[in-house]
Amino acid sequence: MQKIIIYTVILIVSLLSKVVAQEKTFEKQVKEIASNIELITNKEKNNLKVEVEAIDLQVKEGKITAEKGKELKQKIAEEFAKNIENKVAMEEAKLAQLVQDKVDGKFTVSEEKLKKGGTTIILGSSRNDSIGKNRTEINLTTMKVYKGEQDKIERKSKRTISQFVFAMGLNNAIPELKDIENSDFRVWGSHFYEWGVTYNSRLIKNHNLVHAKYGFSVMYNNLRPTDNRYFVKSGNQTYLATSNFDLEESRLRNVYLVAPFHLEFDFTPKKYSKDGTTSYFRTHESIRLGIGGYTGVRIKSKQLLHIEVDGDTEKTKQKGDFNVSDFNYGLSTYIGYRATSLYFKYDLNPVFKKNSDINHVPLNNVSFGIRWDFN
Repeated sequence: MQKIIIYTVILIVSLLSKVVAQEKTFEKQVKEIASNIELITNKEKNNLKVEVEAIDLQVKEGKITAEKGKELKQKIAEEFAKNIENKVAMEEAKLAQLVQDKVDGKFTVSEEKLKKGGTTIILGSSRNDSIGKNRTEINLTTMKVYKGEQDKIERKSKRTISQFVFAMGLNNAIPELKDIENSDFRVWGSHFYEWGVTYNSRLIKNHNLVHAKYGFSVMYNNLRPTDNRYFVKSGNQTYLATSNFDLEESRLRNVYLVAPFHLEFDFTPKKYSKDGTTSYFRTHESIRLGIGGYTGVRIKSKQLLHIEVDGDTEKTKQKGDFNVSDFNYGLSTYIGYRATSLYFKYDLNPVFKKNSDINHVPLNNVSFGIRWDFN
């Protein structure tokens, strides 16, 4: 039953999106009329040029006198000017009717929203409701319904909103940041993924700059050893061993449940209602900077090995703790524009427990990638 509901919703959204896409907006029709006027003018001018050149040729060949040629060109110019005037007048009449329809509120699709990549349907607008106080707005992109402009302002300017976070990028484990080029793990082959839910709270009631970001995320940190090696656990020691077979894949995946916290500086300016009487705040419409950290617990660790033997590939999954630290905590920061940011995080605790570090050197996990925060 749940799947049927989901498919039905998807179908309805798809159909509505097609209807909206087919609807001609005011701005689009204005552009079409302007294009038609330009096309008419250019076409008539080109035709006039052809006629004038034909008359000049007759004068040159002596078929008519220069005075007669001048008279014919004057007459033809007047005819083409009249054609342009009549045809353009028809387009101007269309434009006048279009403007009247706009004033009468007959256009139901918000062109401003469409330009920003959204799909919005406006219901209940009238000529006396120019600022949308009483209209119902359905945003197909966010699946939200706003009952009037005031409802839209109040809901969009809440001090605390929820967001979905997804991040991905490069991951590694090194003793110091400067040693990443000499890492035991593939720089471009080791990746991280993160997804979760956060809450964004504006800390100052009448200012939009400082926000608190907090929530829960699941982190996947993958390490791929270099030189055909894999992880081996021996008691409380974990080390990298060279395989006697060709390893198509060698990866240790550590999964954590973490609680991130950031102070976010959002430079989105204050907004105003269409009538200019009410101010409100939005997020993620300008440059953003986040500074903070995270703490969490390891959920599981798993090593994935793909071994090639006699042309065949054998896939092995090895589950265990591999002496990986049970808890992690670190620092993180991001900077970006709107929903997209560059993201950096660094574990302050070693990846492996004490006395089980690779080559007896403590390794700290470091990640760099792209992060998306969706309201």
